[in-house]
Amino acid sequence: MKRVLWVLLCVAVALGACKNKEKAQAPAPVVSAVKVLQQDLPWNIEYPAQVAGSLEIQIRAQVGGILQSRLYDEGEFVEAGTQLFQIDDAEYKVALEKAQGSLAQAQAEEKRTQRTFNRMKTLRASNAVSQQDYDNALSAYETAQANVKVAQAAVEGAQINLGYTKVTAPISGIVGQAVPSVGSLISPAGESGYLTNMVQINPLYVKFSMPGSQFNQLSQGFLSGQIAFGNMQVGHQQESMQAYKDKDVNDVAVYVEAILPNGEVYPQRGKIIFFDSSENAQTSSIAMKAEFANPQNSRLLMPGQFVRVHLVGATFKNAMLIPSSAVLHTAKELLVYVVDPNNAVEARPIEADLQDDMYVVTKGLKEGDVIISEGLSRVRPGQKVEVKLQDFTVAAAQERTAPKADEEKMDQFEQAISDSEAPDAQSLPEVTNTQEQPAAN
Repeated sequence: MKRVLWVLLCVAVALGACKNKEKAQAPAPVVSAVKVLQQDLPWNIEYPAQVAGSLEIQIRAQVGGILQSRLYDEGEFVEAGTQLFQIDDAEYKVALEKAQGSLAQAQAEEKRTQRTFNRMKTLRASNAVSQQDYDNALSAYETAQANVKVAQAAVEGAQINLGYTKVTAPISGIVGQAVPSVGSLISPAGESGYLTNMVQINPLYVKFSMPGSQFNQLSQGFLSGQIAFGNMQVGHQQESMQAYKDKDVNDVAVYVEAILPNGEVYPQRGKIIFFDSSENAQTSSIAMKAEFANPQNSRLLMPGQFVRVHLVGATFKNAMLIPSSAVLHTAKELLVYVVDPNNAVEARPIEADLQDDMYVVTKGLKEGDVIISEGLSRVRPGQKVEVKLQDFTVAAAQERTAPKADEEKMDQFEQAISDSEAPDAQSLPEVTNTQEQPAAN
């Protein structure tokens, strides 16, 4: 019996050893991997933005009275100098005539005192009048001259006030809705003096914010040579903001594209004309503003509209690129699994920034490193694997250009808007005074 138990025990040990041997000799898992790619890559990050007019002003009455007429269609584009409103000017015409009459009286008095003074001057030379009479005549003449100046100023003031009854557009742009209705009594000192608003749409401003980390990456990357701005090299002489603004947008190293809500690119390039001097502590971002020309005064971009902007001209030089699927996100860092020459897996932390479906690696990898790109959850550090290399390519860096504007179609679009709007200017009806004629006997 003991012999039988001994034999069974030996068989069990042998079977266990065979299983362990089979387990040890299990084939290495096959993993998909790619090689780290090194090449130039354009900065391809978009930012949410909002369009604004380059000038947004309020039109206010500068004199009071009855609003007699509105001479524009609300929402239309008008040129600078176009009359928008007419305030009842009867009172101001009377005031001007009164001032002109006072000026005529002052001028007549000036001439009279001048004649008197000239006579006194002649008589005084022959001692025919006293010095006191001469001084009185001179004082009267000087007072008359001063009164003429006062009267002239009163005429000019009356002319200015009369001119203010015609409210004109100070800029070229789109005029908003009229606030007071025709027939309202308005006053320049109160809220009733606010008539409407205007927005200048050539040029247009597009306001956006760049995360502080990305702004720092751009600046530090340029200083280190990792990021290039067009043909600008490190050490390029810094130009003033005014000199930059005076440049044509086609001559700047970095320009901005506006991406419309339908995904198309706005025909005109924009250039950055402002970035804040400090980072917003609440959003950790830098406020920026780009200027876009709108030569046709089209409404492809409208103030208040939300769009996206894309910087063009910044390029990562010799960037280390890997697919986003090859990166593990942990609470503290980013990890990749590198396969060494012995096909062993190594977990390696990296520093990288996501762009589209790739990571631009700034630390931790070099060109040619083999990294696992799929099935990261099925492998462990130190494990032997069988590598199946996959193709990983990125399109060469190219400078994007904004498409040409189709001016004919844009004109047709603006004409369609104009044709769809009926004229809505308003005026008070003219009132004629009539007298009843006595009935004939």
